[in-house]
Amino acid sequence: MSSAAPTIDQDAWRPKYNPWLIAVVVALAAFMEVLDTSIANVALPYMAGNLGASNDQSTWVLTSYLVSNAIILPISGWLAGALGRKRFFMGCLGIFTVSSLLCGIAPSLGLLLLFRVLQGAGGGGLQPMAQAILADTFPPHQRGLAFALYGITAVTAPTIGPTLGGWITFNYSWRWIFFINLPVGLATWFLVRRFVEDPPYLKRLKTAGVKLDYIGIALLTLGIGALQVLLDKGQEDDWFGSHFITTLVVVATVCLISLVVWEWFQKAPIIDVRMFKSFNFASASLMMFILGILLFSSLVLMPQFLQTLLGYTSQLAGLALSAGGLVLLFEMPIMGKLTTMFQARYLIAFGWLSLSIAMFYSTKRIDLLISFGAATWLRITQVIGLGFLFVPITLVAYIGISPEKNNAVAGIVNFMRNIGSSVGTSLVTTLVARRSQFHQEILGDYVRAGSSNLQNAVSGLTQRLANSGLSTHDAQIQAFARIYQEVQAQAASMAYIDTFMVLAIGAAIMFCLSFALKKNDPGGGAAVEAG
Repeated sequence: MSSAAPTIDQDAWRPKYNPWLIAVVVALAAFMEVLDTSIANVALPYMAGNLGASNDQSTWVLTSYLVSNAIILPISGWLAGALGRKRFFMGCLGIFTVSSLLCGIAPSLGLLLLFRVLQGAGGGGLQPMAQAILADTFPPHQRGLAFALYGITAVTAPTIGPTLGGWITFNYSWRWIFFINLPVGLATWFLVRRFVEDPPYLKRLKTAGVKLDYIGIALLTLGIGALQVLLDKGQEDDWFGSHFITTLVVVATVCLISLVVWEWFQKAPIIDVRMFKSFNFASASLMMFILGILLFSSLVLMPQFLQTLLGYTSQLAGLALSAGGLVLLFEMPIMGKLTTMFQARYLIAFGWLSLSIAMFYSTKRIDLLISFGAATWLRITQVIGLGFLFVPITLVAYIGISPEKNNAVAGIVNFMRNIGSSVGTSLVTTLVARRSQFHQEILGDYVRAGSSNLQNAVSGLTQRLANSGLSTHDAQIQAFARIYQEVQAQAASMAYIDTFMVLAIGAAIMFCLSFALKKNDPGGGAAVEAG
């Protein structure tokens, strides 16, 4: 009776207010938080100049937020059980809003970093709790539509963030990228207080009491903190060439392995690692991790390529990406409807296949002569597959999981996507740098001193420059400089091609894994046996 009662209560329970009203409110909170993970990127030089810090020091504005955010994400389910989900959600929203105000008025870099830590901690509970509220508010056959609304916030906010942050910083001040959170945060807090409620099973869990796992919290904080910092600073510090990064790798590895072992044997773990015994949940978590890699990798690669090699401004590069965001806005609601018609695993398979083809197509289209229109269409092809992945993968993660674990599922799934985004950013940054060096060395063989190809190219270019008014000596120096610059650009473009190929292979592997997922009933959302 005890095992069946929660499910019966949950099936019978329905929120007092319109579920779509609740969905819009919690999605708004999640959108605000996801936006803040990327909106500050382009404002870092302005922050550094205004606060008297170096550019390297200003990057900790991003790192500090991501570290505290990553620590809270996986334990958000446990915190919701201990405090009550609505109370926890409102608390996170309040901390996020107040700390946004403090970030905006921070007089020094040190205080800004402190307030960003608080902001990241408050924001860490918003994404998973918004998702968990949607899972409980809507019956299984409508979850796909609800997750589509949430998916719009999770997928489009990182795309909008840099463009919006650049516009606000250029036209007003970097402080306003934090101040804009205040009206949204306050309005959302009052709306959550008015319309959101906890289902019966959560009230029982809270009444039962929760034991505080100090060792688990300590291992999680050290392990995730070290992992996030090494991912953010690894390429900058030359990875294992730095004693600092090497130490972080050891700390992260030891603490995270110890955390899994410790939590496995706890009666009330802060992270329910035993859920990974479910192949379906483990596969969905892995896919969400890879999705985070691919989503943020492409968000980094395309604007970086356009700005560094083609000379685009940040605003123009943002416009090239914006068309992809618009496609996702139209695609997500359609995807929510498709989840009620087709098995999730088939939609996921199609998404991975589309993404793999798009990344492979990118290797054929990326070059130094690509036009703005071609870059825009290339971005559109890259995001079509993303739209087929977020909603079905989220839906699959809940198959076979009891309602009491909805908070834990949401926390872990969002954690996997966020860590994937950090890994993806670090991965592509490193790949581009290392493969550029490799290709430059290969191309250098063709332009070494004494090479007839080099001599012919220098002679021809020197003659043209001399005809334009330069002296013979200056023209020759300019010719060598331009050829070397062209070699660097060609090597870099080839590195981008290699990186897109790696992403295409990763998506192809996930396509094969898709068919191992459990079947689900598209009309009812229930799992059936795999076959």
